[in-house]
Amino acid sequence: MKSSEPSSTTKLTPPPKVNEDPILLIDADLYLYRCCAAAEHETDWGDDIWSLSIDLKEAKSYFRDMIEDFCNILKTDEYILCLTDGQNFRKDLDPGYKSGRRKTRKPVGYKAFVEWAKQEYRWYSAPYCEADDVMGILATAPNSKAIIVSDDKDMKTIPAKIYRPMSEELLDITEDQANYAFYTPCLTGDPTDGYYGIKGVGPVAATKILGKRPDWSLVENHYLKKGLTREDALLQARLARILRWSDWDEEKSIIKLWEPKR
Repeated sequence: MKSSEPSSTTKLTPPPKVNEDPILLIDADLYLYRCCAAAEHETDWGDDIWSLSIDLKEAKSYFRDMIEDFCNILKTDEYILCLTDGQNFRKDLDPGYKSGRRKTRKPVGYKAFVEWAKQEYRWYSAPYCEADDVMGILATAPNSKAIIVSDDKDMKTIPAKIYRPMSEELLDITEDQANYAFYTPCLTGDPTDGYYGIKGVGPVAATKILGKRPDWSLVENHYLKKGLTREDALLQARLARILRWSDWDEEKSIIKLWEPKR
């Protein structure tokens, strides 16, 4: 496997193509976390005293092997690590967004591990964006031949090729499929991420509401039917939406908040 040159950018532009091989957009938030957690070790010192430590060399080895596996499986040497920015536009829209995750402990040494990866690999982030957004923007850029590498279910809202390592699936998501996956949490919410959609609407009800061909008017009309507003529906959509190229101003390097087509 050829290693990509270490570099970084916070100005999202489609990466230059070196050859006809696809470029992998790797969910580095997810896989750095997993490798770091796998290298944690408990020590029992006796007298009910325990400590938790990490072997970062072990974590680095796990990560290198993982990257190599992705490249071998998908037959390419080109890849970019996608990372979350320190600020998140969704928290400006709703301070409760992902507030429950603040209580989740990161693995020991995680920050140092991320800094190592930034020095070792080519990586992208963007102001106020999560890693999911970086992958979504780049994968839907004009003439993109990227493959998203992530096990995150939210990536199914992006019309692109997605490799899911846990299930060894390579998906090719159409725009209709992506929109369906996007509109569903607009109705149901996603309590894990701290937004709640319409009370009482679950996945089964959402399927009935959306029917066979998803359209934003179906979502909006159900909000109105339940005594809520178009603004309520739009807020949930902006929290749920993983950004695409159409949601990004390349020249100004800023997010364009999603607006439904009328």
